[in-house]
Amino acid sequence: MKTMLQACFQCALFFFIQTLLAFLFFSSHILYKPSPRLTEPPDTQMTTPRESELLILLWTWPFGTHFPLNQCPKLSEAPGCFFTANRSLYSSASAVIFHHRDVCRSRTLMPQIPRPKGQYWVWFNMESPSQSPNLGLMDNLINLTMSYRTDSDIFTPYGYLQTYNSTHNFTFPEKSQLVAWAVSNWNPHSRRVQYYEELTKYINIDVYGRQHIPLASKNLHTTLSKYKFYLSFENSIHKDYITEKLWKNALISGTVPVVLGPPRENYERFLPRDSFIHVEDFPTAGELAAYLLALDKDSQRYQQYFNWRSHLQPLGYINWIIHYCKTCKALKEAPSYRTTPSLTKWYT
Repeated sequence: MKTMLQACFQCALFFFIQTLLAFLFFSSHILYKPSPRLTEPPDTQMTTPRESELLILLWTWPFGTHFPLNQCPKLSEAPGCFFTANRSLYSSASAVIFHHRDVCRSRTLMPQIPRPKGQYWVWFNMESPSQSPNLGLMDNLINLTMSYRTDSDIFTPYGYLQTYNSTHNFTFPEKSQLVAWAVSNWNPHSRRVQYYEELTKYINIDVYGRQHIPLASKNLHTTLSKYKFYLSFENSIHKDYITEKLWKNALISGTVPVVLGPPRENYERFLPRDSFIHVEDFPTAGELAAYLLALDKDSQRYQQYFNWRSHLQPLGYINWIIHYCKTCKALKEAPSYRTTPSLTKWYT
């Protein structure tokens, strides 16, 4: 009896071991078979355009910011171009876009092999001349300019106004505060800080940003929309340099911008004259403060700064994709091949 039990135990043990080995074999070869090799990101694939397409090379991602290529929105769509960030396709590119701040430190940051005949070099820059070092590095190299300047070959503004298809009823946000300013670059010697310090002698201003009241970007519009006025003060004064400080911080938030930048005439190229208040409209900061305080007490006069919104909509979220996509149409309509002798002279 004992012998039979031992035999049964040995048989069961043998069967268990065989079953376990079979399971392990099955698991390793079927359940856990190797994953297929992942493909490279779309922006680094060795992909070439169709024969009929123009190849446009981004020499660098702007400030290292990556975004989808070849997905141009309808607003700026122009078929017949293929965008890539793959530098190995340099010799085949119809155009190369150079973001100034990424290559301005040295000529060695640009191509070191001969430029193919007829290849366009596009200079892209959204910074003001005061924030654009080594412009002379680009002399006699650039064929097309792309910037916020209206006289650029490719105009890429920080924002613009779009016409509604029909009359729009705009209701401005409820206001409980008077004047706000959000500033990250606090330079006590700058004109805007000096003007603020004079203005704050006559009127209370809530200042957000570094060294001031903290304000998370996700709360920017909710916070600023509670104010009647916003100081859209540019960090430097240059032709057409009207940035997100006006388009996004003020107009998208539904407040009245008080602007300090280029002359009023320059602003009126982009905005209705009754949509903003210019500091140069007043001889002194004290008189500007008095005007803002008077508007605060006169709701009818204040609301007149929103009349234009019945037929115009501000767009202030223009991303890198839209800017770069404009290159395609510009290349197809580009004038005869020529080079800008002095970028410094033009831009400054």
